[in-house]
Amino acid sequence: MSASRAHEEWRSFNLLLVLACVFFIVVTVKISRYVKRRPRHRSVAILVLGDVGRSPRMMYHAESFAKLGFRTHLVGYKGSKPVPSLTSLPHVHIHHLSEPPIFFRRVSFGLFALVKIAYQTINVLYTLMFSITHSPEFIMVQNPPSIPTLAIVWLVGWIRASKVIIDWHNLGHSILALKLGHGHPFVMISKRFEEVFGRSAYAHLFVTRAMRDHLASEWNLTGRMAVLYDRPPSHFHKCLPPEVHELFIRLGPSLKDPSLTDFLPKPNIPYSTEFTMTSWPSRESRISPQHSQINMPKLREDRVALLVSGTSWTPDEDFDTLLEALKLYEERARAVNDSPQSSSTEKLPKIWMVITGKGPLQAMYMSRVARLQETWAFVRCSSLWLEAEDYPLLLGSADLGICLHASSSALDLPMKVVDMFGCGVPVCALDFKCLPELVKDGRNGMVFKGSRELADQMEALLKSFPNSTRLEKLRSSLEGAGQLPDTHSNSNGVGWEWCSWADNWNRIVKPLVLRDVEHPDYTAS
Repeated sequence: MSASRAHEEWRSFNLLLVLACVFFIVVTVKISRYVKRRPRHRSVAILVLGDVGRSPRMMYHAESFAKLGFRTHLVGYKGSKPVPSLTSLPHVHIHHLSEPPIFFRRVSFGLFALVKIAYQTINVLYTLMFSITHSPEFIMVQNPPSIPTLAIVWLVGWIRASKVIIDWHNLGHSILALKLGHGHPFVMISKRFEEVFGRSAYAHLFVTRAMRDHLASEWNLTGRMAVLYDRPPSHFHKCLPPEVHELFIRLGPSLKDPSLTDFLPKPNIPYSTEFTMTSWPSRESRISPQHSQINMPKLREDRVALLVSGTSWTPDEDFDTLLEALKLYEERARAVNDSPQSSSTEKLPKIWMVITGKGPLQAMYMSRVARLQETWAFVRCSSLWLEAEDYPLLLGSADLGICLHASSSALDLPMKVVDMFGCGVPVCALDFKCLPELVKDGRNGMVFKGSRELADQMEALLKSFPNSTRLEKLRSSLEGAGQLPDTHSNSNGVGWEWCSWADNWNRIVKPLVLRDVEHPDYTAS
């Protein structure tokens, strides 16, 4: 970028900040005269500046608040369907934000950013101030994105006397730096904005200890601070064969890709699927009418290994590493399986790599995959979009998970690994700074640094599939994890801890939001 252009963008952003400050001052003076400053007891507004249905942590927060008896307002964009367990609760109200007009997307990035921020500011401010008629006792905001959400909740919290809780998923300026570079004026302003408006809150929640320690030290945060690790809800579990059977009957129409037709075992719906099969009772048992039904489904011995990776198809996930690892696995599987000297315990299975999620790089990478697998015999890679209720079932049916999350800040942890662990699926995960807080190399998964190491791990874990002893050892570690927090960790953090989302939330967040329930300044609902 030229110096003159950078200077102009710097001036534009400074002008935006000045205008935003003036706007906030005017709004504060005007609105504060008409808004009651006494918050409604047991109520919360949860703001996520993204697709509500694709924000699992915030949906789980909303569900936990609602089950505690809070009137819960979830604010975000319309898109994917929220989890049914949330929408069925009587205290939950979802407020959908509107997107900026589509014609604004044709302008330059800088101008569109300014327009989007202004549009979001007005939209979110109106929702929090007027759509939610009673002042909420708490306002919880997801960060990132930081601009304009942190400033808005700071303002609304001051006007409506609500307590602000910031849930730190990552750092907004570090994500922006992936696109623009760390020295870009927008990134530097974003960092300063995040620091100023994120410094003070009633409470700060962090997804890792590393993030808590970093922000508490670097930004001198004020307010209560607690680490709330991501955990899946209770319905995430290892699937039994009948559940796998039903899932792949439903997914049948989406598996008609020609590249899968001769790769996966032939199904015979409804008696068998690509991964399960039923069997008829013996001739003797069929004589008796009460024993004439088909036996329960079981996993097929000739099934391929099912590998799953969730991705948002963004630059902070290294899909190139996975493609290279799949190429290496294909080469090794050909060499081992075609060799007459190889024993049955050395044979490598076919693998079906399923990528879930949507994102901007999806089309480019999947077109590369289509070209590569024209010559592959042992590997297939497909992109599937699943409804919220089917996603945990696919994970629970998988044999191995792959995580490509690199972390823009190196301070967050990948939710996809949490989901996989909740479904009893071992994971091969790309290494970064604080990953050991979740993935313990050799205990509940494997950690890799590059494509060759990932290919080595896939080969070692899948050898003699479906009777792989190394894969079973990792899986048994997940099955043996206790349901009480901290039972598997020691003072040095060498072990690993696990519990359900509900247990974790009740231990960490519940004391924060119920601490002052009897305070006389609150209005009873």
